Amino acid sequence: MRIGYLECFSGISGDMLLGAMVDAGVSFDCLERTAAALGVGARLEMRKVSRGGLAATKVDVLTPDTQHEHEHEHHHPEHELRAPSFSLLSAEMVGDQETQTASVQQTHSHAPHRSLSAILAIIRAAPLTESVKQRSIHAFQLLGEVEAAIHSMPIEEVHFHEVGAVDTIVDIVCSAAGAEALGVERWLASPLNVGSGTVLCQHGTLPVPAPATLALLADAPVYAAGEPMERITPTGAVLLRMLDVRYEKLPGLRILKTGYGAGGRETAGQPNLLRLLVGEGSSDAATESIAIIETVIDDCNPQLLAYVSEKLLEAGAWDVYRVSVQMKKGRAGVQMTVLCRPDLVPALQELLFRETTTIGLRWRLENKVALAREFAEVETSWGKVRIKVARLPNGNIANAAPEYEDCRLLATQHTVPLKQVMEEVMRAYAAKKENL
Repeated sequence: MRIGYLECFSGISGDMLLGAMVDAGVSFDCLERTAAALGVGARLEMRKVSRGGLAATKVDVLTPDTQHEHEHEHHHPEHELRAPSFSLLSAEMVGDQETQTASVQQTHSHAPHRSLSAILAIIRAAPLTESVKQRSIHAFQLLGEVEAAIHSMPIEEVHFHEVGAVDTIVDIVCSAAGAEALGVERWLASPLNVGSGTVLCQHGTLPVPAPATLALLADAPVYAAGEPMERITPTGAVLLRMLDVRYEKLPGLRILKTGYGAGGRETAGQPNLLRLLVGEGSSDAATESIAIIETVIDDCNPQLLAYVSEKLLEAGAWDVYRVSVQMKKGRAGVQMTVLCRPDLVPALQELLFRETTTIGLRWRLENKVALAREFAEVETSWGKVRIKVARLPNGNIANAAPEYEDCRLLATQHTVPLKQVMEEVMRAYAAKKENL
């Protein structure tokens, strides 16, 4: 499986992702053709820049409104910054992470106003592949939902102000085309550095991340580091959603390509870069993120812990187990470990605090490698039972086991030993395999 891993140690924006894709081998001509296919009067420009002494690729989206300012910029190449031209709710600089207060009022008076349906019509009419269109449409639908929620209005009434700008449409559609060109089947990312400080947007001065960015990030793991600035733009946030990024530690990879995409300005102490790794997974077995929550308790009734374990499983935990431990000063305690999907961490943490006597816990993300699973069904003298079958990447069966709840139900209904039911299920399954 080909995997794309985004290292967002300095955030992510539209131009950073395009730069990283080109640096990793995506043809710039491919992106230029994609921009031209949209018919919105925009073109791309690529150049090599340095961030923190590291060479990187910078991709800019030039529209008729920004082209003159961009050309003027090249008279002062040491700055490597574009003139203020804002594109999103956070007042981000056309795909960059730069914000400048003086131009916010200009944004409201001159930014194009487009409905969601108008933007989707542009994308659908473009001569692009269906997968690029679908990804791009999904991204703008997400933006529409966020805008509707922020302003408490039906999505049909949403008109994009800065979000509808040409450069943002090009950023999103070209990123979808770049993802297709890389042939990546699964996108992963590190925790996201969202930055810090404040940003001036159409809602006034607000803390970073801006409202649209925060809504789009949903349950992504975030932190703040480096000098105060906006490091995750709304475009960057929606691109992560568009690519269906999962947040995990770097998995086992045979790295094929590496790319560095540059942000809009040089920053002190931390290079303003997005790094993209493209590689082949070390195993064909499915890899996914698993959250592990742990707490150690020494002052709780064991019966209460059994009850809490059941509640955790009912709330969606994959597994819960308890281990006796010896704590400081010779106290006996119980370590409770919960395995769950990452998005369930907040709810299960709250349950642990509410239902137990613990006053602290820890959690972390790890990679879970799972074999492909399927169900078979066999007929016994007491009724039907499902069997869970796990297969190796080559298709061979690695393991097969009867579903416990099915067997327990039949054993209870027919007053027979559970082990007898399970033994007959496996005999029936063996006979079924021989006849296939």
